[in-house]
Amino acid sequence: MHNVRKITEDIFYVGASDRRLALFENVYPIERGVSYNSYIVLDEKTVLLDTVDHSVSREFLENVEAALSGRALDYLIVNHMEPDHCSVIAELVLRYPDVKIVGNAKTIQMIKQFYTFDVDSHAVLVKDGETLATGRHSFTFVFAPMVHWPEVMVAFDSQSGILFSADAFGTFGALAGNLYADEVEFEKEWLDDARRYYINIVGKYGVQVTNTLKKAAGLPIKMICPLHGPIWRKDISWFIDKYSTWAGYVPEERGLLIIYSSIYGDTAWAMDKLASLAADRGVRNIHMYDASKTDVSVLVSECFRYSTIVIASPTYNAEIFPKIEMLVSELKAHAFQNRDVVVIENGTWALSAGKKLTEAFYGMKDIRLISPTLSIKSSLKEEQLGAMTEIADKLAASVKG
Repeated sequence: MHNVRKITEDIFYVGASDRRLALFENVYPIERGVSYNSYIVLDEKTVLLDTVDHSVSREFLENVEAALSGRALDYLIVNHMEPDHCSVIAELVLRYPDVKIVGNAKTIQMIKQFYTFDVDSHAVLVKDGETLATGRHSFTFVFAPMVHWPEVMVAFDSQSGILFSADAFGTFGALAGNLYADEVEFEKEWLDDARRYYINIVGKYGVQVTNTLKKAAGLPIKMICPLHGPIWRKDISWFIDKYSTWAGYVPEERGLLIIYSSIYGDTAWAMDKLASLAADRGVRNIHMYDASKTDVSVLVSECFRYSTIVIASPTYNAEIFPKIEMLVSELKAHAFQNRDVVVIENGTWALSAGKKLTEAFYGMKDIRLISPTLSIKSSLKEEQLGAMTEIADKLAASVKG
């Protein structure tokens, strides 16, 4: 059996989804699973664009065989050499020994690092802007280094207007029959996963993503076929705008994000009070997370989403509380910038988390600390409500712009 899906008269989806995988890259929780997309073009020469992860290799190979329907595989275009998209290359070479592997110099070098077959005898090297004609179709290769690996390129088919976009425009989430973004409630059900995917996987490389978007802007794109998640054939500009916002480190929404950890509940209570004071001042888009219960990939994504952020941490072993420290480390690693931030610390006998948090945020680009650090000693006191109210005023002003 197979599950080949028709995209155009001669282009087919041959990928598969994995709902059993718990952690993408063994780091990011994916409760809804993930899809590994691959596409085949039946032209005068047959073309396969990328492969899949080993976990879905059986279904993938059955799909490829069915789509080819007895024909040989002439070309394998490798847009991205990360193992979740290249785990089946050696198997394809065994099944289709005359296949030519199309990639740039860095791609071919990486193939040699992963595999031991005679790569050079199969390799077809391409440069940025070069094309490969296969009959009716002509694929132009646009290099996209560090989106998010150095060898990444995208392939634009001038005949169909399809951009085969590698990891760009992808998202967490397994496909469930519906192949296209316009067939699902994308903004309601997929956007959070798309944001979390971009921010955590690609977010550090905003400059490179922006450069790639500029290079692709001149292409007459009718459809985007990514390596994860649904295909885009409608409202493409809406999703490209999302990418431009994320890549530009611009807040996606004006809103207040409060992230805290609390050992015995006093810091949590203080943040509830602060949220109430902010709400009393007309702030409506308020979101609160306990960093000890929420995966850091979600927290990083939410920090990129909102304009104004409060980080509250107990002092723990004279350091930042571990879960908050992990968050701040991840924010720095993902080039977090251009936000209004308030730092609040708590401690019973050695207040030091606030100073260390402040130093960490000063090390990030365009982070505006809009209030002095509020230091809570064990629990919030009546005499500190004035300072808390001043913070709420500044948060409200920030959110309202």
